[in-house]
Amino acid sequence: MGTPHAEQVRGKWGWFLALGILMLIFGFFAFLNLFLATVASVFYIGAMMVVGGAFQFVHAFQVKGWSEAVFWGLSGLLYTLAGILAFWNPALTAAILTLFMAIALLVAGAVRTWIGIRMRPMRGSGWVIFGGVITMLAGLVIAIGWPVNSLWILGLFLAIDLTMQGWAMIAVALAARR
Repeated sequence: MGTPHAEQVRGKWGWFLALGILMLIFGFFAFLNLFLATVASVFYIGAMMVVGGAFQFVHAFQVKGWSEAVFWGLSGLLYTLAGILAFWNPALTAAILTLFMAIALLVAGAVRTWIGIRMRPMRGSGWVIFGGVITMLAGLVIAIGWPVNSLWILGLFLAIDLTMQGWAMIAVALAARR
């Protein structure tokens, strides 16, 4: 699949605008209630895990060989149970996901900083280092506030993402309209 041509986007600019406005509205409501947005995020992830785990469990019976069937079955069962946990105890699931997010940001930031240092004296390496340090700081702030911030941090990320995507869609729509 290739990139869309300007004419194709121009013909659908109204849809981009509508989608952008809708995403901005959702982002606004997510900002108004970060806890509810966190719960919605956890339920969404949980639903995906239940469906994925169920398919994986069914797949286990299609695998040839006993050891592979046991592995796929156990994997599907654990994945499904983790998804059910999201519905049974969304606060615990949010705490676990928030901790994973903090760890991932710390590790990603450290790797980016290390890459930036190795890139020196190349131009732009300072920006890579700066970005890595900021990512590490975000992970550190989340880790320091954990587990209390687990009640709102996922919702904040969702609200920011919805808002940014909304503005991006509106910008595309307005650019295509011209």
